[in-house]
Amino acid sequence: MNISVHIERLIFDGVPITSDQRDSVHAAVETELTRLLTAKGFDYSSGYAVPHLTASPIHLAPAIKPWSVGHQIAKAIYGSLTPAAVASRGGSHFSRGQRG
Repeated sequence: MNISVHIERLIFDGVPITSDQRDSVHAAVETELTRLLTAKGFDYSSGYAVPHLTASPIHLAPAIKPWSVGHQIAKAIYGSLTPAAVASRGGSHFSRGQRG
């Protein structure tokens, strides 16, 4: 299985991330999400894109490192992609063959 994760845009609203740290957080999210999908799997066919996703909240400690923020975001995203999470939202936000 070949897994490719590309996140076009992350919005940091109320998060103490400087403009210098945003690229590091973005890279950490993509790297950790790829690792989680590869290690734990994903129960959908290939060709799915998620145009919009709302994940569970994360908790930030003072002076948290960008890679740690990225890992927490990736885990929240992965948790919202599980079949149980999708079913609890009353369906799927996945669009077959579309790119977000």
